[in-house]
Amino acid sequence: MDVSIIGAEQSTPQRTSLADTAYEALRQQLLTLDIRPGDPLNDAALAEGLGMGRTPVREALKRLEADKLVVSYPKRGTFATRVEITDLVYVSEIRMQLEPMAASRAARVASAATRSELASLQEQLRNFDIEHASVTDILTCDSMVHRAVYRAAGNPYLEDTLIRYNNLATRIWCMVIDRLPRLAEHVQEHIQLLQEIIDGHEDQASALARHHVEGFEAAVRSALFAA
Repeated sequence: MDVSIIGAEQSTPQRTSLADTAYEALRQQLLTLDIRPGDPLNDAALAEGLGMGRTPVREALKRLEADKLVVSYPKRGTFATRVEITDLVYVSEIRMQLEPMAASRAARVASAATRSELASLQEQLRNFDIEHASVTDILTCDSMVHRAVYRAAGNPYLEDTLIRYNNLATRIWCMVIDRLPRLAEHVQEHIQLLQEIIDGHEDQASALARHHVEGFEAAVRSALFAA
């Protein structure tokens, strides 16, 4: 399966700005915890690492702060947002309401072209070798499916909200992914969800989306408290 930067937008004919490039690169590092929760973020050092000037990095950090992935304090600097156990409850509470809504709406309003794209993604999932995939590949795969569903729902405000909460959920997941069993089932759930959306089954898609989020919270909670 061809995977790219976690959460990256679909390619467009428009030229990607340096700020967009910095944003995607830093977001990937934050989501996969290459930049650890609580780590200080120095724009000069980040710019040097990315091979660009400080201005696009600063713009990227402002966007990441709006995403709640970084936080800035006057006279102290900018830091990667910490991941607290209580975040799991708050994030899951919102996702359990909005993920089923997006899945149901996608099943209802998705165009024929969008359903064809979802079928193509579904085929990629069937060929995804999760047993030998890296953590980054697994997280990227998960993000691709969720973002495809959000886009298919056809509501840009719902899509934007869910992207932000999925980002936060991904960081929590990354903390315990090496302790989570049955990741193959996680991929299979995505395959089934996409099928219900493709077939236009609103209720089934909604129920599967909710089950997926509930299973995620239960698995992560179990791993956190077993540590």
